[in-house]
Amino acid sequence: MRIILFSKMFQSMPMERFADLAVDMGFEGIDLTVRPGGYIEPSDASWKLPEALKIFESRGLSIPMITTSIVSSDEPYAKEIFSKTSELGIRYIKLGYWRYRGFRYLKRQIEEVRESLKGIEKLCREYNVTAGLHTHSGMYMTAEPAILGSILEGFDPEYIGAYIDPGHMTVEGGLAGWLMGMDILGDRIVMVAVKDFGWIKTERGWVAHTVPLGEGLVPWKKVFEILKEIGFKGPISLHSEYHEDLDKIIDITREDIAYIKGIASGL
Repeated sequence: MRIILFSKMFQSMPMERFADLAVDMGFEGIDLTVRPGGYIEPSDASWKLPEALKIFESRGLSIPMITTSIVSSDEPYAKEIFSKTSELGIRYIKLGYWRYRGFRYLKRQIEEVRESLKGIEKLCREYNVTAGLHTHSGMYMTAEPAILGSILEGFDPEYIGAYIDPGHMTVEGGLAGWLMGMDILGDRIVMVAVKDFGWIKTERGWVAHTVPLGEGLVPWKKVFEILKEIGFKGPISLHSEYHEDLDKIIDITREDIAYIKGIASGL
């Protein structure tokens, strides 16, 4: 299991400095944002991705996956991103999100997403890469693992799979929903996101709030036991999505990777 660092919260840093920081914190690789507002804009991917890879590889880091906003094979730069990713040996691509439009739309939207995935699967087959749909809580078509399972039915998990996020899965199903989610998606899990949540009462009511690993709802030891049982070998992306200043985020991230490495090494 390769534990890599999601670059989202560090995009204010020059890439070289971020690479040095990731090494110092003990990461093996980077989950690089290649999307609007990311480290690399989609329009720049064909020339900036190779430059980024050189920077990270010079520090002994890999880029096993990138995070994109792609939801259609026809959108601008989708083909270029898949092509360049494959050329550089980056195997995994996180797709973007399909918003749930609300009651009475679900069945129709499942078919709409599946139709979009047909074109994306063709790109994956052409360039021998794997695309993952992220289990993001809230008004997203991939919030519920059972719905995601329906969306993925019939697609080859070698090319289209589930990017599970046990943090978001416990927000949607904190007692056993996350467990049944891993069960139903088990043979389709291609990537894993790591972050933890707690419920915080605010003036707006109860909201899910990102907390340091081990302080929230996710039973991480059991999660990693299941990942080991199913023989998961893909990238594990640690998400330091804290509402803090950068120095504080770095401090918590150091604690997070120590925590998750401790669990993984004990299995």
